[in-house]
Amino acid sequence: MKFATINGISIHYQFDDAGAAKPLIVFSNSLATDFRIWQDCVDDLSADYSILRYDKRGHGLSGMGTLPYQIDDHVNDLVALMDHLGLSGAAVVGLSVGGLIAQGLYHARPDLAKALILCDTAAKIGNADMWNDRIAIARNGGLAALVDANMQRWFSPAFHADRATELHGYRAMFTRTPLDGYIGTGMAIRDADFRDQAPNIAVPTVCVVGDQDGATPPDLVRGTADMISGAKFELVKDAGHIPCAEQPAAIIKIIRDMMAGL
Repeated sequence: MKFATINGISIHYQFDDAGAAKPLIVFSNSLATDFRIWQDCVDDLSADYSILRYDKRGHGLSGMGTLPYQIDDHVNDLVALMDHLGLSGAAVVGLSVGGLIAQGLYHARPDLAKALILCDTAAKIGNADMWNDRIAIARNGGLAALVDANMQRWFSPAFHADRATELHGYRAMFTRTPLDGYIGTGMAIRDADFRDQAPNIAVPTVCVVGDQDGATPPDLVRGTADMISGAKFELVKDAGHIPCAEQPAAIIKIIRDMMAGL
């Protein structure tokens, strides 16, 4: 396990260095998950690419920091982590809030991101009422009060029916997320809005979404792709909000196609 003090907190990360000649991929994961959600992708990609994964503040083994969070807190953590490791020019793959972080990274430090793969995310996710309701439920009943509804959004009915053991693991990942980490990041998502800045993105970009995503539906993700000049839109069949776990082969192909075109 690797840790670095970033912006005053401990950030847990994993850097698989394939050598200076290998292109770099950075993964940023979703709310109430840790960097293990990318494992199937990393198992395939790590022979050909250097890969950085990390637990954002309030998640996994990383420190908490001080609430409330803003999306800039998460963005600045990734900026500082990449600077700490001497990394730049990455293809940044972000899922859900990780996709907001990827967009913010590009807007803050375009030298760090030479391509964006925005998975199940948007320039603006949800509205204040929705996030305030979820935050209130979490405060009153803990994450156990939210887990059933989230699993329905995260995974397709087929995943629920056929992959019960994995589903149990993802439920555990969700409920074991620190409560303040969930609440703080929910606040950051609530207040994040990159719609005005999205047309300024000038690197190769693909917006990806599971066809059964109940958190960031396909039309929302397609709308963000339409804001970005030249962005591609990819629909992953038979997947909910976490296609890197449910349909990793499809995500791997999208990443490899992007890397081959750079």
